[in-house]
Amino acid sequence: MASLPSPIPSDRAARRRRTLRIGAIAGAAAVVVLLAAGGIALRTIDAKLPDVSALADYQPKLPLRVYTADGQLIGEFGEERRQLVPIDAVPKVLKDAVLAVEDARFYEHGGIDAKGIARALLSNLRHGTRQGASTITQQVARNVYLSSEQTYTRKVSEALLALRLERQLSKGQILEIYLNQIYLGQRSYGFAAASEAYFGKPLKDITIAEAAMLAGLPKAPRSANPMSNPRRARTRQLHVLARMQETGAITAAQASEAATEPLQLRDAADPRQLHAEYVAESVRRTLFAQYGDSTYTRGLKAYTTLVAADQTAAYRSLRKGILDYERRQPYRGPEAFVDLPTEANALDEAVEDALADHPDNGDVIAAVVLSASAKNLVAVRANGDLLTLSGEGLQPARAALSDKAPATLRLVRGAVIRVAKGAKDDWEITQLPEVEGAFVALDPRNGAVKALVGGFDFGKSKFDHVTQAWRQPGSSFKPFIYSAALEKGFTPTTVVNDAPLAFDAAANGGQAWEPKNFEGTFEGPMSLRSALMASKNMVTLRVMQSISPSYAQDWVTRFGFEREKQPANLPMALGAGSVTPMQMAAAYAVFANGGYRVSPQLITRVTDARDRVLTENAPPVLDESTRAIPARNAFVMNTLLNSVMKGGTGSKAWQALRRDDLYGKTGTTNDSLDTWFAGFQPGLVGVAWIGYDMPRRLGVRGETGGSLSLPVWTGFMKTALQGTPVVEPTAPEGLVQIDGTWYFDDFTPGHSVATLGMDDGDTPPAETLTGAPIGTPPSNEERKSILDMFR
Repeated sequence: MASLPSPIPSDRAARRRRTLRIGAIAGAAAVVVLLAAGGIALRTIDAKLPDVSALADYQPKLPLRVYTADGQLIGEFGEERRQLVPIDAVPKVLKDAVLAVEDARFYEHGGIDAKGIARALLSNLRHGTRQGASTITQQVARNVYLSSEQTYTRKVSEALLALRLERQLSKGQILEIYLNQIYLGQRSYGFAAASEAYFGKPLKDITIAEAAMLAGLPKAPRSANPMSNPRRARTRQLHVLARMQETGAITAAQASEAATEPLQLRDAADPRQLHAEYVAESVRRTLFAQYGDSTYTRGLKAYTTLVAADQTAAYRSLRKGILDYERRQPYRGPEAFVDLPTEANALDEAVEDALADHPDNGDVIAAVVLSASAKNLVAVRANGDLLTLSGEGLQPARAALSDKAPATLRLVRGAVIRVAKGAKDDWEITQLPEVEGAFVALDPRNGAVKALVGGFDFGKSKFDHVTQAWRQPGSSFKPFIYSAALEKGFTPTTVVNDAPLAFDAAANGGQAWEPKNFEGTFEGPMSLRSALMASKNMVTLRVMQSISPSYAQDWVTRFGFEREKQPANLPMALGAGSVTPMQMAAAYAVFANGGYRVSPQLITRVTDARDRVLTENAPPVLDESTRAIPARNAFVMNTLLNSVMKGGTGSKAWQALRRDDLYGKTGTTNDSLDTWFAGFQPGLVGVAWIGYDMPRRLGVRGETGGSLSLPVWTGFMKTALQGTPVVEPTAPEGLVQIDGTWYFDDFTPGHSVATLGMDDGDTPPAETLTGAPIGTPPSNEERKSILDMFR
């Protein structure tokens, strides 16, 4: 019988088993070490993470927000444009859109979505993509506490923080933070701010299509920005709508309808947009001086005296006045020239690049010429809209369409031009104005500023011409000289000679002066009323000589003018001093309110983020402590200013408005460097100014206050006074009416200055003012002295 082999294992098998045992032990040890190290690392990272419990009372950085008196937002200032909206106030359609595209399992996971991670890994392996799987909770952790760097430490920290957030906050609190915190482009943080930035509407009013567009922004707030990249934004919007349908948030019919809904993005040229940038900036400066850097983060709300409808009327009227002036000026040529390719996509990119440096300026639109001929011009805007100009629309630049036009002037393919809507609502070529302007309106009863436009465009120039521009007021200053003269015995019927005057160097502070009337002619003797209606310089100078420059200087300071800006000399009578439009508005308010001095008021109250009032400014009370001039002086001056409107240099405004309670005065300085109109209705004062920052003649022939500034004032008042009843004046004490003219009761005919500046043969009556008490007959020597003075 054969023997069996021995069961003793070979050396090789024994060594294999020993190696396996050692490997198993080492592997187990390594796992233990790794787990221990990982645990230590997690504990280390976890220990360094911030306490998330503070988010239960979420307080993000909130900007300063500035509002009109009727609650319209006019400005935001801060690192982040944001509105804090409670989760209950967020529309369901937006929450559905965000959850569909960002975190469909938000209410199911505990902060980290394992299924989502597995799905993303599988998709990445299958398609070679980099699909993320961050939950909304993780995004909150990252946006509030962490950076966006792509490191394992940050990812672990993000996951740990997400778990903490889920333990300490409710789902509603987490979603509320996300919806208010996320960056969405256009300096907007949170969906409420983005809704205003992109659509110009409150979040509560958005549609499904708009919600889908907004929900597509968190992944790529710059590349999917609908304003700068409409095609990419559209792709994201359609993706969100598809996801909303998949999750059951909307039906297929709703998705289809939303996909075809045209979106109305906020446009700088949108006539509904309220422009009050100069006011907002003024408020910002004021509050920063009081609250410092916290002004931009603590959610302050400042409410102004502005009325939105009045502000819109002022903005439109000033811009129209300036653009109308530009139409009368020579065309200066295109702003730039670019080479345009013929291929469609390349053409779109070239146009976008060209107009990035030439953004729209409100309703003055930038465009690139695609083709141009003597009869027709086609241009394209940055948003792709094609514009066709012909006929009257080409008239302002007719010379630039000629083949003989200089290269810098000629309108050819690739020229960057400006267009605007004309009177017939068709496009016409225009140009960015070089001239500037200002308009301010205030309530004369309390100084509340109802409208303020500090220039043609805040983006073009942040210099506020209403409060910062010191300019010569020209003839719009004459009423203050006439007001002083009333106190010296002049009346509306006082006759003064409109005849030439000449002053040698000694009489005029070292320089000879031969003033002229604006039209260069003289009309001889005329009443004070007629002289103001026709704005006669010679008459005003004779009046100034009579009352003396020093007295006039004292008198005009009662209206708020600065003494050092109004030198006590004869040219002051013609508006040679310096004023701001705001000063002029406050000064004319004295006439409008019956003689009281008011200070312009802009801010009514300031509140914190919780709407608790921090400061509140009560309207002033007009009483005798604020009286600047006698009530009877203001009343008689108003009769003179009313005559200016009905039959003088302001008559075009009266013809347009057809109201008997209008008062005002035009102003034009030497060589037409500045044009003004200052006027009022008893409840509203308005002042318009137009001129160049570096003073130069307005127009080849020279414009006037009546041709330039008066239309601006008229356009504003036409809107602002709608529905306002005509105010009948009531005469105060101390006046008498004789033959339809109001007089001070102690300066009636026969007891006042009656005639000034007549020839020797036209002897003035004994009542002529000579320095003696009113009613005291002057001597023959005094009569001769007066006559010599006013020849």
